[in-house]
Amino acid sequence: MRTSKKNLNPSLKKEIENILTQTVSDLRDLNETKVFLEDFFNKSELEAFTKRLAIAYWLKKGRSYNNIKDNLKVSSATIATVQSMINKPGFKLALKKMEAEEWANQWSERIKKFIK
Repeated sequence: MRTSKKNLNPSLKKEIENILTQTVSDLRDLNETKVFLEDFFNKSELEAFTKRLAIAYWLKKGRSYNNIKDNLKVSSATIATVQSMINKPGFKLALKKMEAEEWANQWSERIKKFIK
């Protein structure tokens, strides 16, 4: 998919971005979100997006560039790009959410073992 080289009117662009943000915010669950992402991103865009998220997560966990390259089939340049963006607010927010989910899952498993 190509992007237009013509710039939108700034106020229209802001309005459209707000609509997109509100639409994403209104998605109710994982299934709705998955359907949305699969329809609005082509396969390669979605793969690039998910790889960036995985790279950020693994960098935060201390994995090496070589480990990330081998597992995700990405270049060192891609990893370096994500590394340079990892302290941006959006990346920090995503990583915080992922870590909270990971923590909740770990404690859920521990509680299940304790109850049994």
